[in-house]
Amino acid sequence: MKLLAFSDLHRDLTQAAALVEMSAEADVVIGAGDFGSVHEGLEETIGSLAPIETPTILVPGNNETLDALRAATAGWDTATVLHAEGTTIDGVEFFGLGAGIPTTPWDWSFDLSEEEATEMIAPAPEGCVLVLHSPPFGHCDGGDPDTHFGSKALLAAVEEKRPRLVVFGHIHEAWGCASTIGETPLRNLGPNGTWIEA
Repeated sequence: MKLLAFSDLHRDLTQAAALVEMSAEADVVIGAGDFGSVHEGLEETIGSLAPIETPTILVPGNNETLDALRAATAGWDTATVLHAEGTTIDGVEFFGLGAGIPTTPWDWSFDLSEEEATEMIAPAPEGCVLVLHSPPFGHCDGGDPDTHFGSKALLAAVEEKRPRLVVFGHIHEAWGCASTIGETPLRNLGPNGTWIEA
């Protein structure tokens, strides 16, 4: 299965158009959150992505709420919004959990505490493709080796569930970073579109 995965578009409509063109070669498209910026521009960004006809999985970032993302994608027939839930495409299980984890310092941000994240990711099936917005702690989650903004709850879930792949964004300084936990590959995506075989 050929995945086209991205995160953190933040209202970049030119890049959204490029992703629409790229999507024709993908089996599944993944958008790992932050389509808008501080709750602005979500509808226009999703509108720019909506011509994607490939099955698409989206999770909310911390710059948009779950309800707002569901509303914005209401007319996009091939898109599925996941947040503490899963879906299966061509026999491959996907599970999504969005939001900023752990809680960010910004009062406008759509966040989850570590405790909430632990509870909400618990139903994820073993061996799934895990679509997150926030990184697991210690993996592509900071601008330097001593800085970590990731989630310990997500780290524990990856160690327990052993997904076939984990994708996320959120930490801009680590866009393009790759890591592993056991045999599980992890990718901090960024907006340019990353090709991954799953």
